[in-house]
Amino acid sequence: MADVSLQPILALLGCPVAGNPTQFMMERAFAHHGLDWRYISVEVRPEDLADAVRGMRAMGFVGGNCANPHKEAIGQYLARLGSTAEMTGVVNLLLRQEDQLVGENTEGRAVLEAIRQRLDPTGRRCVVLGDGRLARAVAVELALAGAEQILILSRNPASGRPLANLLLDRLEVAAQHILWEEPYALPPQTDLLIHATSIGQQNPEARVPLDFSSLTDATLVVDCQFLPPQTHLVQSAAQRGCQTIDGLEVLLTRAAIDFRLWTGIDPNQEVLREAVEEFLEL
Repeated sequence: MADVSLQPILALLGCPVAGNPTQFMMERAFAHHGLDWRYISVEVRPEDLADAVRGMRAMGFVGGNCANPHKEAIGQYLARLGSTAEMTGVVNLLLRQEDQLVGENTEGRAVLEAIRQRLDPTGRRCVVLGDGRLARAVAVELALAGAEQILILSRNPASGRPLANLLLDRLEVAAQHILWEEPYALPPQTDLLIHATSIGQQNPEARVPLDFSSLTDATLVVDCQFLPPQTHLVQSAAQRGCQTIDGLEVLLTRAAIDFRLWTGIDPNQEVLREAVEEFLEL
């Protein structure tokens, strides 16, 4: 932690960073909780990432966030990684410990925390749509939480199978990669469906290729896309009687986790929600 006489500074590193609501949310939360902290958004080219991390550490930044395209590349420049970040190779949170910066993944943790508000994931049968950065983090967190089975649905065996093998071999969870052939019908008794692809991002008309007749009211459906929050998947699942979690709730949960890790304070969720809704004009 930086000297208490200095103003703590956090930074978002990404390229591009325009349109990312994190700075707006965090600055509102700092003000609400009376913290003289600053959060800045910095556009960093991939070839400058190592210098940016060294600069943050040298200047005493207390942490920050990492956005695309740096989430996988940044790990090599950090002192160490948390367990999920290490297993997936994906970092979205930077945290200062003594005079070093360490990397964590709180994206999967946010999905898990939102799920736990509805049900205990222990012993559940899960389907994860996607095998990218977010899907990997979600799948690992579900495995660590004691899920009974995790099916990884994706169109690319070259990335989907290694994820399933990681869950099976390292975390000893029944896992399988399934080639995504449209439309996909969920297996009977699926407890959790988590959508972690880019389908629907900024496009409310986009359709996730599922056989929606296979959804039952016993399945909890999570869509990690937050713009717009009410995606076609969320609306269709709700019409089938499913409980749903939209991407805005996931985003707010992740922001609260990050804030708590940096400051030790549980942020006011309404302040965060009002800030992100204002920023995204929802």
